[in-house]
Amino acid sequence: MSLVVENLRITGPEGLLVHGVSFTLLPGEPLVLLGETGSGKSLLAQAVMGNLPPGLHAGGRVVLDGQDILPLPPRDRRALWGRRIAMLPQEPWAALDPTMRAAAQVEEVDRLVHRRSAHDARQHTAARLARLGLDGAGRRYPFQLSGGMNQRVALAATEAAGAGLLIADEPTKGLDAELRDTAGALLRAEAEAGRLLLVITHDVALARLLGGQAMVMLSGQVVEAGHLPVLLDAPRHGYTRRLVAAEPARWQAWPHRQPGRTVVKGRNLRKSLGGRELLGGLDLEVAEGEVVAVSGRSGCGKTTLGNLLLGLARTDWGSVKRGTWVAPLGMQKLYQDPLAAFAPHQALGQGLADLRQRHGLAADAVRHLLPRLRLNQALLVRRPSEVSGGELQRFGLLRALLLNPAMLFADEATSRLDPLTQQDVMMLLGECVQERNMALLVVTHEAALAEKVASRVISLRTAAA
Repeated sequence: MSLVVENLRITGPEGLLVHGVSFTLLPGEPLVLLGETGSGKSLLAQAVMGNLPPGLHAGGRVVLDGQDILPLPPRDRRALWGRRIAMLPQEPWAALDPTMRAAAQVEEVDRLVHRRSAHDARQHTAARLARLGLDGAGRRYPFQLSGGMNQRVALAATEAAGAGLLIADEPTKGLDAELRDTAGALLRAEAEAGRLLLVITHDVALARLLGGQAMVMLSGQVVEAGHLPVLLDAPRHGYTRRLVAAEPARWQAWPHRQPGRTVVKGRNLRKSLGGRELLGGLDLEVAEGEVVAVSGRSGCGKTTLGNLLLGLARTDWGSVKRGTWVAPLGMQKLYQDPLAAFAPHQALGQGLADLRQRHGLAADAVRHLLPRLRLNQALLVRRPSEVSGGELQRFGLLRALLLNPAMLFADEATSRLDPLTQQDVMMLLGECVQERNMALLVVTHEAALAEKVASRVISLRTAAA
């Protein structure tokens, strides 16, 4: 089996988006596409898959096993999905049915694609979920699982398809280091078993683990290509060097200031979910000007803890008290998935205008914050899906800052961003702490990030599933 891509170009209303990319993919050697958000990596994969967004068009050749599949009509391209080509999409919610339990979604792949019996499908599914650290999660619905757990369920379903060509778009975002390594080993095993593997990622550690070939993309062009890990150990292009240098382990540690008044205090916090104890009597206090990080494996209760402190969830036992001086809207949240935090069909500017009007904010409040957050005013007319992930996360920060919060809960706020954009957003958060004396509660699965930014790190130890 082979995939040969020749001079693949993608055009849209704004012109050429991907510039003449060529590569050959053979069994046993993964191809990793590296680059920042908006560099064209996902568009390239969508063109190969045959599911480009409306208004975009691909030219060139995409030859799968000797057949150019690019000119095929949509119906014939879709007939390849799940049988010859399988894709793990970037957002797990796009791959999962919210009305089905996790195990059932993996089982149906075995039953419908491979015609296995219900008993065999259950056995195969149980083994896949166990291998990804999801024992016990199969009975739950997607809304009962963390973002990282949903990512692993989607990975299990994609792997179950057994297609000859496997495309994985950001397969490890939202996963801690241990689970990233597990998922990476599973993907590498797929290549070693003879499948074609194309992986899109901004995770440099995953790229090192997978090995094989790599292409670095910037603004729709391949700026560097070569073998892994040589390409990362001795990058030639300036952009590749910046990408490697932006890993959190290489950051300068943030300065820490003397904590001020207590913003929120939790005592003897206990919480169970799905019959599993997440928090077993935790004490936590966060003060003005303080950065506190909560780290731990995917699904260990990090987000739950933050939601308890913000009043977005109730404790089973214990108490949460805010400082008496904290305003009703003085606790704000920056979400893990920025796209899910905005109304999809509303222009960003209109949403901010509605917020300003609802809370009686100054008419020029948005205009003053835009340059501070390095956002172009022209983006206000766009909808959330029409800006990059990094831009949208900065709009989320802008929206929170308009309410002048005493504490901001950043819930894995950079786990879906490339290293350069992640570094940019975290620097903005650090500047907000310094300038506004704001408390910052950072939830992260990245130990290096937690150590670099926080004055205190709280590690949760609950098992991932």
